[in-house]
Amino acid sequence: MSNAKKLTRAKAKSKTFTFGVCATCDPRVDKESRQRARNIVAMVAGAIAGKVVMPCGTPVDVVYSDVLIDGEKQADVVAAQFRRSGVDAVVAAPDTWAFPQLTLISLLTQLPAGAPVNITCGNSGPKPGVVYAHAVTGALAQTGRLVALNVGSWPDTGSNPRMTAGTAAALVDWAYAAMTAVGLRGKRVMIVGHDSMGMETALAHIMPTRKTFGLEIARVDMKLLSDMLIKGAYDTNELSALRAWIDKHVGKRLELTDAEDSERFNQSLAMYLIVRDLMADLNAVGGGFMSQLEWGSDPRGLPLPVADVMESLFNSTFDHNGDKPALPFATEADVQGLLTMLFMTWLSGGQPPLFMDFRKVWEPWEIQALAKKMKIAFTDKDLWAARGFVDGDNSGSASFNWAAKPGASAATCMKGVAMPLAELNYFPGGGNCVNFFTPGGIDGLAARLAFSSLNGMFSMIWDEATTTAMPDKLTKAVAAISTPIWPHTFVVPKYASMIEYKQYAPANHFHMTWKLPVARLQHWMDMTNVLSVTPWAARPSFVEGVDRPQPLLHLINGGENAAKTLLAK
Repeated sequence: MSNAKKLTRAKAKSKTFTFGVCATCDPRVDKESRQRARNIVAMVAGAIAGKVVMPCGTPVDVVYSDVLIDGEKQADVVAAQFRRSGVDAVVAAPDTWAFPQLTLISLLTQLPAGAPVNITCGNSGPKPGVVYAHAVTGALAQTGRLVALNVGSWPDTGSNPRMTAGTAAALVDWAYAAMTAVGLRGKRVMIVGHDSMGMETALAHIMPTRKTFGLEIARVDMKLLSDMLIKGAYDTNELSALRAWIDKHVGKRLELTDAEDSERFNQSLAMYLIVRDLMADLNAVGGGFMSQLEWGSDPRGLPLPVADVMESLFNSTFDHNGDKPALPFATEADVQGLLTMLFMTWLSGGQPPLFMDFRKVWEPWEIQALAKKMKIAFTDKDLWAARGFVDGDNSGSASFNWAAKPGASAATCMKGVAMPLAELNYFPGGGNCVNFFTPGGIDGLAARLAFSSLNGMFSMIWDEATTTAMPDKLTKAVAAISTPIWPHTFVVPKYASMIEYKQYAPANHFHMTWKLPVARLQHWMDMTNVLSVTPWAARPSFVEGVDRPQPLLHLINGGENAAKTLLAK
């Protein structure tokens, strides 16, 4: 008689994402070709292992099978291996012809339907694996299955070929997208407060977010945070350590006029500790804080200090305890902004996100006119003068990392940070905001997620971008025209003109992440069925070496947007 097994209590912990690599084969080929095929499986697995990391820095798990899938029997064996190993995404590395339905298709039917699939092969002539790759990709595309085909390059002969760097890079980009798309399913973000200031573009679309991304949005009332602040529900010794860390790195750039200012600043630091612990209790992977208007701006209540420093700390890769993962966090409970930053942080392997107002757009003629008026010389080699820029300017959620170049130490970043007192007319609860100027020459992706109730789909409006820097006198003049005491990042899109950029912004906030290749974002949009929006007249439909090739599934269904719309039904 079989008895039910009682599970033991265990501490919940996040599963490390697992890739499974396998190879199909033709049972008729010679022994040497079969050994070469096994060696290629190991090579492809090695191209991912150690190259793809979770946002916390933990490398993903990579398993591979040396059982060559000649037919259904071997497909069953590999499927069992992959299930036992908890494989989340599949990479097939064929080097010979095989029979699609008997091999990879038979394998995939035994794995979760949403598991991302990649086929990486050399452009091989002898057997040839590339012919099989096209055959099975076409077969799967006709069934509506998304497959990423990576026809790369490695030698046609030899027992131990080595793939080119470009082939490996394309595989790694896809792997990051797979990790992000599947790895975030079942995770949750925590929003403190409700929809801030009635911003429709920031609403928490609970059911579409769950359906599209598999993410839950846990909502916590701001009263709980207020109560915990009043109760002192935090470690006072840690608060002292955090304040000492700020005093050390910011020093006199922390503006305080009296003891009451100092106490309000301590309250804002205590908010970081409280919210951090609340998020840890929920195993949240990101968060947001409503703030306006009820928290710090409504005089009918008891206005409390602004949360700017708290938000900046979450988005940074360090705090008073040393290095830590960036935890994407949105000001004004901007959920779509939070999701944008969350996805881009995961896709980049944990790089810090930047939250900005889409503030004043400076067209070239306008910034040139200001420079001439101030007698500041420039040439067509000055990016800000030739292209114009957006003044990204919002105190909340400005990661401290963006006060310096990528890779800078915490001490170097904090040297550029000041913390002026907040404007009392907007924020009568007081407290301190964050101020810095982002250096020029930082490349990344600038993007913003949007939702449409007409089609029930999310879109990502994006462009490659770089930051620009101007002479100090001009920088201060530009900052003074918006809000000088907040952080400023001067963003120049690669393809969008300033006229296009200022017309097509989907919200009042936008976001930027460095070290994020375009192909990763595109693969992720394919896997999550997010519409890719690049209405820039100057951008080609395909940029070789930058864009991922269009999936066949899109091409045979009327193009990317048409195919995604069909899949969303």
